[in-house]
Amino acid sequence: MSKTYNWPVAKSPVAVQKPYDTGMHGDVRIDEYYWMADFFSEGPDREKVVEYLNEENAYTQKMMEGTSQFQVDLFAEMKGRIKEKDESVPVFKNGYFYYTRSEEGQQYYKYCRKKGSLDSDEEILLDVDALAKDYPYYSATGFNISPDNKLLAYGVDTVSRRQYTIYIKNLETGEIFPDSIFPTSGGSVWGNDNRTLFYTATNPKTLLSEEIKRHTLGQSSENDTVVYKEQDNSNYIGVGKTKSGKYIMIASSATVSSEYFILNADFPEGNFEVFQPRIKDVIYDVDHQNDKFLIVTNQDALNFKLMETPLEKTGAENWKEVIPASADVLIEGIEVFEKYLVVTERKNGLLQLRIRSIEANTEYYVDFGEPAYAAYIGSNPEYTSETLRYYYTSLTTPGSTYDYHMISKEKALLKRQEVVGGYNPELYLTERLYATSHDDLKIPISLVYKKGISLDGNAPLLLYAYGSYGNSMDAGFSTNRLSLLDRGFIFAIAHVRGGQEMGRQWYEDGKLFKKKNTFTDFISCAEFLIAEKYTTPQHLFAEGGSAGGLLMGAITNLRPDLWRGVLADVPFVDVVTTMLDENIPLTTNEFDEWGNPKNQDSYEYMKSYSPYDNVERKDYPNMLVTTGLHDSQVQYFEPAKWVARLRTHKTDQNVLLLKTNMEAGHGGASGRFEYLKEIALQYAFMFALEGITE
Repeated sequence: MSKTYNWPVAKSPVAVQKPYDTGMHGDVRIDEYYWMADFFSEGPDREKVVEYLNEENAYTQKMMEGTSQFQVDLFAEMKGRIKEKDESVPVFKNGYFYYTRSEEGQQYYKYCRKKGSLDSDEEILLDVDALAKDYPYYSATGFNISPDNKLLAYGVDTVSRRQYTIYIKNLETGEIFPDSIFPTSGGSVWGNDNRTLFYTATNPKTLLSEEIKRHTLGQSSENDTVVYKEQDNSNYIGVGKTKSGKYIMIASSATVSSEYFILNADFPEGNFEVFQPRIKDVIYDVDHQNDKFLIVTNQDALNFKLMETPLEKTGAENWKEVIPASADVLIEGIEVFEKYLVVTERKNGLLQLRIRSIEANTEYYVDFGEPAYAAYIGSNPEYTSETLRYYYTSLTTPGSTYDYHMISKEKALLKRQEVVGGYNPELYLTERLYATSHDDLKIPISLVYKKGISLDGNAPLLLYAYGSYGNSMDAGFSTNRLSLLDRGFIFAIAHVRGGQEMGRQWYEDGKLFKKKNTFTDFISCAEFLIAEKYTTPQHLFAEGGSAGGLLMGAITNLRPDLWRGVLADVPFVDVVTTMLDENIPLTTNEFDEWGNPKNQDSYEYMKSYSPYDNVERKDYPNMLVTTGLHDSQVQYFEPAKWVARLRTHKTDQNVLLLKTNMEAGHGGASGRFEYLKEIALQYAFMFALEGITE
């Protein structure tokens, strides 16, 4: 049913202006809302920040009050598709089957295992439902079982700042040891002595991963030994273990280079040794297989190649080529087994799995048979297994977990995401289209819609993209999206540059001084969909989050006329200010992605596209902007300042709304269902603009 939504007459909040010069290189750059950063810096305007965000929330609620029941209905509709009492596919490791299960009415889950057989008695290792009951936000992660199966280390964040406390539980007695460790990234690795734990310590202010520490069970974490300290604050660091269990590895990586350090896991008190010292503009990843190490690297190989080297000779001068680099196939990673090697490759924007038999020296590809899909290596912790666990989905195929026997080539569907209430994939169509960019490249578009809608230009269409860090947005299924498709929406993913869908060059051409390609690619996709009569500007919506929110800010500045509405989720919109402040979490890690504005050429280029800097006096589309007060990745004040500036510049009567989750961070609400309320708000916003009321 379609009718015009009557937006209430309400006065939008007006933020106080306190001009502050954030410019450099002789450039005057006045930020009238710089004071909004005071919440985390605990400045004098801290309380005024909260007051302003609450005013914006009240305004959003007022403007959307006519959709309040519709939002309740949408939430119930989406929640109703989720199987509340559910269980993950068990994963076998070191004698036990591990799985999680959820119960009806519960927001979280229980982490469980069974010994030897799925017919054995269940052991609940961690009841996250019980642990989370007194917290508005709760995240448990990094579940790590000791080699003797007796201890569980896990990380907990109750603020949504991605600062985790590691706890250790005795699985025989149920005791939580007093060895709590904070602040950390949440993950950890056991030494093979079952009493030594390695973890990543983080900076309380910048949240950067700065040190790898060694903790001995029973000792105070204040006495933990620093086994590695990162000297380059543009690098992320972490610690892990090879699947074979033989080696503990420290990885230090930036966007364009990496370095590994190794330690025999049987001797956790030993010293880590460098695998291959970092080389400028060279990335490498390492895993262990039998009598050698395997290395995936881009050294003299844009799309990466696979190398091997003896255990005792790890330097690059000893590396021997196993799979050469290809001009049109990107090697994304490897999964190592004792007798097999599985290589994840990307060709023509699609993922493929290449299986190699070590003994027979033969190889083949797994066949999937759909035009647009996503296939990922699943959880395969057992080194000696001859079965590959993988996950498959497409725009019309619910997430499906398979076991694939690498000898017989037979596959078994273990579980397909159940859509409660029924779902028939035959009612929907998926397509793979190609738009032409401003420089004559073909930009892939993955698209899905319900059969029977008229492709005459009048269908509402939501165009989504991300386009940064080489993260590829593959075509996957969403039960929530059915609420759009069943009301006549077309959903499309624009595989713009900055991602890695079409190979490493696709990423290289969408970063640093080529970042604007991301924005113009998205606009080209929109223009193509309009020209092909999938939609019109009166019915075209755009969505992106985080770095994809930067994309939303850029395209509203560049082509505000193309969009009926824009959804900007936790948007990174004040690029220059953030990248100038090295005390802001993650800033220094991002220099290879965006540039360092302390260099004048980077400053000027970033300023030329940064959404906050390029707000002008002109008409803007309807916009819904969301953020989280505790966001550790894109600080809340970026979208807050952006909305405040848009309010004083836009010359239209279109709706501009800011919704801040005052109890969450970058990922939104925790729990299985609460986040659906945020999606219901976004859908209701678009439906209101389309006149869809039920």
